[in-house]
Amino acid sequence: MKPQFLNNPLDIASDFQQLENEFFIPVAIKQFDKNSGKGKLEWQYNKYQLDWFFNKIDKHLAPQTLKSAPFQDYDTHPQCDFDISFISSRTIRLRMKTSATAYPEKESLMINKQLPEAKNIKKTLLPGAIKYQLPFGLVVFNTKHFSLQFFNSDNQLLTATQTAQSLKGMHSKAMPFCFIKRSADYSRSVAASFSLLPGEKIFGCGESFTRLDKRGQKICLMTSDTQSTASSQMYKPIPFFMSSRGYGMFVHSSTPLTFDFGYTHQSTTTLYNGDEELDLFFFFGTPKEILSEYTALTGRSPLPPIWSFGLWMGTFSFTSQKQVCDVAMKMRKKNFPCDVIHIDAGWFEKGINCDFRFNKKKFPHPQSMMKSLLQNGFRVSLWQIPYFTPHNPLYKEIIEKKLYIKNAAGHIPTEDAILDLTNADTIRWYADKLSALLKMGASVIKADFGEATPLHGLYASGTTGFYEHNLYPLRYNKLISELTKKETGQSIIWARSAWAGSQKYPVHWGGDAEISDAGMAGTLRGGLSLGLSGFSFWSHDIGGFSGSPVEELYARWSFFGLLSSHSRVHGFPPREPWKFSKQFQHQFRKISELRYRLLPYIYSQACISSREGLPLMKTLFLNYPNDPSTWNIEDEYLLGDDLLIAPLMEQDTAGRLLYLPEGKWIDLQSKKIYEGKQWVTIIAGQLPGIIMVRYGALIPCTGKIKSTCELDWKKLQWYAFCNNNETAQGYLFAPGMKNPIKVKSINQQVVNSSKEKSSFIIKNYSTF
Repeated sequence: MKPQFLNNPLDIASDFQQLENEFFIPVAIKQFDKNSGKGKLEWQYNKYQLDWFFNKIDKHLAPQTLKSAPFQDYDTHPQCDFDISFISSRTIRLRMKTSATAYPEKESLMINKQLPEAKNIKKTLLPGAIKYQLPFGLVVFNTKHFSLQFFNSDNQLLTATQTAQSLKGMHSKAMPFCFIKRSADYSRSVAASFSLLPGEKIFGCGESFTRLDKRGQKICLMTSDTQSTASSQMYKPIPFFMSSRGYGMFVHSSTPLTFDFGYTHQSTTTLYNGDEELDLFFFFGTPKEILSEYTALTGRSPLPPIWSFGLWMGTFSFTSQKQVCDVAMKMRKKNFPCDVIHIDAGWFEKGINCDFRFNKKKFPHPQSMMKSLLQNGFRVSLWQIPYFTPHNPLYKEIIEKKLYIKNAAGHIPTEDAILDLTNADTIRWYADKLSALLKMGASVIKADFGEATPLHGLYASGTTGFYEHNLYPLRYNKLISELTKKETGQSIIWARSAWAGSQKYPVHWGGDAEISDAGMAGTLRGGLSLGLSGFSFWSHDIGGFSGSPVEELYARWSFFGLLSSHSRVHGFPPREPWKFSKQFQHQFRKISELRYRLLPYIYSQACISSREGLPLMKTLFLNYPNDPSTWNIEDEYLLGDDLLIAPLMEQDTAGRLLYLPEGKWIDLQSKKIYEGKQWVTIIAGQLPGIIMVRYGALIPCTGKIKSTCELDWKKLQWYAFCNNNETAQGYLFAPGMKNPIKVKSINQQVVNSSKEKSSFIIKNYSTF
């Protein structure tokens, strides 16, 4: 089970097609305690048999007799532990072992240490089954032949396990619920199969750049340096998904996995887990309720600092102190608002060899540089990686101190020395290097890469890369985020790779996007998909990453990027706006000023997203799940609850067709009002994209500012997007507040949630 090329994703499903492997299929419940939910399950030994049928050869699984000597010491049909538990009124946990050997349970980085236990579960005995009634759904468990059926609160079937007994039809290609034992090394993996109903749609699996609806796709969940946003590979795979029918699932595993959503068999979802045990969480609810349950389990994104919502300006890379300061000065002089200057891989002593030391000739006074920038409203972001090439000045020290991931011989498994983040000595060494930079004045560390730890590597944790490869980004994100909070008081990183649980350590960005319409479209799909996988905050490289920027595309992408959760200009050649035409500069300035004007709204909505475990950039169906049309939209999104953003996705287009959900919507540029629940064609105004505001929204704004340092929360302007005699409603959360407050405008007067009069200025949307 090795990839053809180093660090390319594994397809776990392929091992379930090998004739030489042994299969075990659940056939009978041998023990079960309905109160504890614990029991023993018998698995029947099977092997593939070949079929010859009208000049076609195929295969099917058939029961066999185990031939392992001494025969009396091995069970042909092993009996293994399983248990069903209830975490909340919406969450069920199913754990299944494939071996009689009991191993101590390890603490998980992915889920909370202490899980609650739901008390309001009603159990009803049925002939050969038990019905578990939850407030928001029910489960029927067959106590004779293993099977589970999941129903919503209206008794509609959502999905059911697909076992050998339940699969109908001759020579069905659907994989039944089973586990395999590989003939090559006796390692085991589990396949959990469930029914996929007609019309059902599937979403999630992390930052996936393919079609948003995953039905009909096979998704390999293994972190990879995709070098693309048009690839099926992912920087941020997450073993979680949700269904349009009102359920979601999370496989609690760090091994490579493959999720097959009707790709092999159109009515079957099969979750292939590389691990020898299955730990699966099932969620009932609407998309928002499912995300709330999932993030309650795996953690929610804390609210990043207000300055992180400003513009980040970078390139690959600024190579001197003078260049950094010149760019910062030009941003101010030319009236482009900005909060962060990012210094990528050009600040080291030698090339892009990460040695955590500023080049003394090119950056003679880094501490005073960062202090001066901060005084002018700029934070500094610094690039680094945990990989060290043979010519890196730190390489020898890392080898001598054994801080690296090893191979079976105890040597480095690849050319680079990669830091072993399960090694306490490595963590201390790495933290010392990064702490010095934060103490010097850096505000945020860019946690680049992290996807390329070798599967055959050995870790201080005692496990191999098969179990640690996907966990590496989570350890990486956690270490730098917690260190930054310790040194600066603020939890913030800029990370590319992720795994389940990484949402606790924002912010993540979308990696190396192609400079093309397809690259932009894939980037948007990836961000929306990541938001449907538990991440509240996300960004991307505006205009694409590498290659000559296309000005027309850059303008359209700037609209999308500056109306995203977080906004960063980055790539090579340089992307500074003054390197383009005056028309582009005018558009970029207008969009940037609009973002800064909207920062009180964006920050307030970000607080709500953080607390509820929801994305700031939402697919339409998150807010409008009962509208079937919203489930098909992947090129427009909601920024918070009140702004609908529709970027121009094609070259040389003046407008576009877009879908408006229920209610009324106001075009921010033309001020025209549209009825919802329809497709409309709208021509963009001065800005290269379309912004629709929900009718009845009350949007808090600030005046023209150059950075978030100038934002005066006591002098906000509120815009009511409705007629003067109608009620508008919005939310406000400012730094220092404990909770967001609901704000209403009644007859041009603002009243907050405590009914106190406010001094905020309120205006009609026509003046925006």
